[in-house]
Amino acid sequence: MPRHSRGFDTNAAFEHLCRCDRKLGAWMKRIGPIDADPRWRKRFDPVDALARAILYQQLSGKAAATIVSRVEAAIGSDRFHCDTLARCDDAALRACGVSGNKTLALRDLALRESRGEIPDLRRMSTMHDDDVIAALVPIRGIGRWTVEMMLMFRLGRPDVLPIDDLGIRKGAQTVDRLDAMPTPRALAERGERWGPYRTYASLYLWRIADTATKAKTPTKRSQD
Repeated sequence: MPRHSRGFDTNAAFEHLCRCDRKLGAWMKRIGPIDADPRWRKRFDPVDALARAILYQQLSGKAAATIVSRVEAAIGSDRFHCDTLARCDDAALRACGVSGNKTLALRDLALRESRGEIPDLRRMSTMHDDDVIAALVPIRGIGRWTVEMMLMFRLGRPDVLPIDDLGIRKGAQTVDRLDAMPTPRALAERGERWGPYRTYASLYLWRIADTATKAKTPTKRSQD
């Protein structure tokens, strides 16, 4: 069974995108090359990563980090999985600041892991992007965007375009000088030419959105 390597040649991606899309390429040359994400080379536990994604949803980074630290102390571990989460009842999770909906999501994640429904990193290496998404979105609290971020930043998949992300849509609007952000469907069609490096194009679209709005802080990516 073929395996997907983690990460890709960013130099090849840069050259391809500049060649296939002159408008995007002009922005890319202005911004300069974006380095590879170091997380591509690090092992991680998908269940732990998904639990943290659940806890971080709709919170500032500082607030979420505080809650995560409290939960880690409550379970006596810095790794979230079915066994460690079982050490803490729902009342204790709420005392850590975890909402009722997030508590339900963590319990669903743990249950699915105990049933063997969550593919591990080795299994994911043999799965197509769409199959990874299909395996994980049934988890309560996990949407397509969350899985796409895992594919891009943890698994290093080269050809992911999160078409529902507001920052990416704003970047595409700026590149094409549109009066309004493109619809997700229009963005998907526009992005066909960026394959097989739509992940790298996405990194630039986020940067372009920040540059265009002259934001003091980076434009937030969409949340589930």
